[in-house]
Amino acid sequence: MPTLFRFLVVCAVIAGSIYGAMWALATFVEPKQRDVTIRLPSERVNPQPTGTVQK
Repeated sequence: MPTLFRFLVVCAVIAGSIYGAMWALATFVEPKQRDVTIRLPSERVNPQPTGTVQK
């Protein structure tokens, strides 16, 4: 039983440290805002008709 208890304590410590690191990152790190420009080819915005139109 002591080995199971030791294993559970080690798992709890590892999980707690991961949770604490995630909390610290979410609390203290502020993302930088910046403008994002994505260039689209004109063929995607205004597609040219390819073929004949059937009625």
